[in-house]
Amino acid sequence: MSDLVPGSLPSDPERKLYFTVLEQGGRVSFREAVEQDSAAVLRLMELGLLVHHSEDASLTAVNPRTVGERISSELRSAGTRMLVQAEEMPSLLGELTDAYDARPRRVDRSSEVQHVDDFREIRHRILQVESECREETLAAQPGGARPAEHLKQSLERTRGFLAEGRSLRTIYQPGARLDEATVRYAAAVTALGEKIRVLSEPYTRMIVFDRRVAVIPASADNSSAAFIEDPAVVSFLVGVFERDWERAERVAWGAVHHDEVEGAPVHEQVGRLLAQGLTQRTIAGRLGLSERTVAGHISRLRELHDAETLFQLGWQMRGAERTPAP
Repeated sequence: MSDLVPGSLPSDPERKLYFTVLEQGGRVSFREAVEQDSAAVLRLMELGLLVHHSEDASLTAVNPRTVGERISSELRSAGTRMLVQAEEMPSLLGELTDAYDARPRRVDRSSEVQHVDDFREIRHRILQVESECREETLAAQPGGARPAEHLKQSLERTRGFLAEGRSLRTIYQPGARLDEATVRYAAAVTALGEKIRVLSEPYTRMIVFDRRVAVIPASADNSSAAFIEDPAVVSFLVGVFERDWERAERVAWGAVHHDEVEGAPVHEQVGRLLAQGLTQRTIAGRLGLSERTVAGHISRLRELHDAETLFQLGWQMRGAERTPAP
């Protein structure tokens, strides 16, 4: 088959020689043509645009239309064969593919990501990884109050971890300061040596053990978790934690429950922030509450202050802030 394909068409010298042959009536002496440009002659003969007649040592120009049709037909035939081969190739390599799939595999623990869907299995897996931790635990715990039923057990585990010399750092949202049990727990563990800060902005739940295993949610409702051991991913998550830790606020947890502002009922804190001109969304982020919960507190405050609009409520709350207590 000829190799007249896109990118291999006659070059300018080859075209010039072909035009010269046509000017000579389409037939020239082979010797004279070779003396003019031997490479061009050989290429045009290869493409089929010139035909050599050995009996009189001459060259004859061939109609490019005929040459083009012939080569097009050859290309289509070749293309059809290649398509058939492409379809057959997977089956032709099937035996090798089966052998590849059946080969013994090396388990690369460094890049493993394990998904766990059952809540009890998630907790079991966390306790298992936690028991293997020896140096450091980093935890980002969004939301407000910590589950009261877990606080006592968590306190004992934390006491043991710190006694072993492990470093513990945790990030809470501001809503944690509104729950008495959580505040008492935070005061107790920080007195033992754990560090807990508060971050007034959204962040993702995360636990990292010894900068080796990270646990993050694998679904929006936290019903499944991903246990990650890939060093690059774990390193990235540690960087995210450190960034949030630097922006988080230090808290004297032992004094929080004695503080009148922090110890005020939630609706009063919502009112104070509203009086400062904060939006509903900002208040929710500041207190670690959902916007729906904040909206409920604002609705009750509007009823309490007989305010028809949010603007009126904010105005009245600012007035109440400026009015000295009797």
